[in-house]
Amino acid sequence: MTVHFETLTTCGMARRGVVHLPRGDIQTPAFMPVGTLGQVKSIPPHELAATGFDIMLSNAFHLWLRPGEDIIAAHGGLHGFAGWRRPILTDSGGFQLFSLRERIKITEEGACFRSPHNGDQRQLTPEGCMNIQRALNSDIVMVLDDCPPTGGDMVAINNSMQRSMRWARRCKQAHSDNPAALFGIVQGGVFQSLRDESTAALIDINFDGYAIGGLAVGEEKAIMNDIVTATAAQLPTDKPRYLMGVGTPADIARAVAAGMDMFDCVLPARNARNGTAFTTTGKIKLRNACHRHSLMPLDENCLCPVCRRYSRAYLHHLLAINEMLAARLMTLHNLAHYRTLICRLQASIDTGKLAETVRDIETVETK
Repeated sequence: MTVHFETLTTCGMARRGVVHLPRGDIQTPAFMPVGTLGQVKSIPPHELAATGFDIMLSNAFHLWLRPGEDIIAAHGGLHGFAGWRRPILTDSGGFQLFSLRERIKITEEGACFRSPHNGDQRQLTPEGCMNIQRALNSDIVMVLDDCPPTGGDMVAINNSMQRSMRWARRCKQAHSDNPAALFGIVQGGVFQSLRDESTAALIDINFDGYAIGGLAVGEEKAIMNDIVTATAAQLPTDKPRYLMGVGTPADIARAVAAGMDMFDCVLPARNARNGTAFTTTGKIKLRNACHRHSLMPLDENCLCPVCRRYSRAYLHHLLAINEMLAARLMTLHNLAHYRTLICRLQASIDTGKLAETVRDIETVETK
């Protein structure tokens, strides 16, 4: 095992810590920008590194389909292929299988489907998923899980969760001598008793870190918060905890208070491409006509290069003419906002003022 989690400070259930990896340390709480195919859309890796993030998330499922793990392996792994020198976590593809659920067949062996790119018949198994991520040379590897649909009955969700636990054992065995860290994924839908059973099973298998998956897929926020709080309390204190696919600034702040350490979400880049910016006073939609003549920056409290150089009127203009620079600049700002958010949460844990910070973040999000 080449990963070590060190707790520096606590504030209630929240932890301020460091995930030590050979390619670099990850200060927690940590947000991982989503570079599904090896880069955050419109942002080259050297610019992403300049924003200060310690780690990037990519997707093994998508990279397996295009360009293929053999091409990436020829570059020594995803770091060499993408030009990113810091740690990389690769998601296994469980959520992508969930997204394709109507077009795939899930069996005990794995998932069979036709590639959405060329129609080729494909099969993804736990063992194959581990081999793909070994070829990618990821720093943190995720097990292959069966992510159930929201709203399923307890019997169906239990069957899915039990399959995920059997697959997790197969992943652990196939991971074998791979020095990368391997994280298990808690499943169980919105049923806390199933989440409890899944958590216990994963702890028994003994992973290098633990993730909570299958949330932020349509369930009510209150239910998600309750599940995260109850599940985080059961996870080992000496290993990192990752809440997958979450979320808004307030979602992250609440999960940090519950004891989670790592997060990822497509919102900063996706919202940017749609013309929406996160700011310290709430989200703003730059396509709205009210910004056409505005000399203000996106956020007067932000020190990112975009806010220092460009007005809302200029960004509104770029969006109106469908200039690709708009997506780049908006994404850089939104990533800077999330980076500032994480630094603020870290400092609040250090100073014992996390509860006040969470309330402030929640207030902004409701505006």
